[in-house]
Amino acid sequence: MLATNGQDWIVSIPYAGTMFALCALFVLQSALFLMLDAARDHDEHEQLPSERPLAEIVRQPLFMVAVLGGTVGYGLMTLIMTATPLSMHINDGFSIEEVSSVIQAHVLGMYVPSLAAGFLIEKVGVTRLMFVGAFGLLVASIIGLQGHSVLHYWWALVLLGVGWNFLYVGGTTLLTYTYSMAERFRAQAVNEFLVFGTSATASLLAGTVMHFFGWGILMLVPMPILIAICAALVMVRKDPLLDRAALAK
Repeated sequence: MLATNGQDWIVSIPYAGTMFALCALFVLQSALFLMLDAARDHDEHEQLPSERPLAEIVRQPLFMVAVLGGTVGYGLMTLIMTATPLSMHINDGFSIEEVSSVIQAHVLGMYVPSLAAGFLIEKVGVTRLMFVGAFGLLVASIIGLQGHSVLHYWWALVLLGVGWNFLYVGGTTLLTYTYSMAERFRAQAVNEFLVFGTSATASLLAGTVMHFFGWGILMLVPMPILIAICAALVMVRKDPLLDRAALAK
């Protein structure tokens, strides 16, 4: 909405108004963060130092699959989402308003499922939810290959958002099964570095892939990666840590 409405606020500089509006939102967000207390765990004073080296934590199959889920989900979502406005507006000639409607639907697809994600994890299990997420991303790529109409983009981006949500939320939940409270900072640091490093790289590569290969190749890139993560999820479905987590509930 800011891109659509703010593009002409400063006539001499296209989209400068959008950038100023974003700056205002970031200032507001910073002010809200300053109002928060520091995060702390109620049992933190009782936590003993972790004796496991980081390499041992990272080598756990469940840890690797959890990080892979978050990394793949975020990376592929960022790659396709960033490339979509380029493909729609630059290559296919759709208006900014049409592009905006597709991106808005995508964002709703990303976050509305969060309202049910916790319930679904309890009912079907975290690995099954991640599998559904990976499958949703796969279907998004298949739809993206079928055509270049607004409807093709709309459905592909909505499923991209839903698939990202299930794969990423499931992955971050699965990650918590693999470390103790005393190990959480080191384990989460590895996950955050890989997930958001991959996302940043995908964002930078989106324009390059579109320029040299086009939308069709971009839609093919996720397929082997998603098939691999589905296979990995099948392999860890009987991991003892999953049973321990279920008993802890």
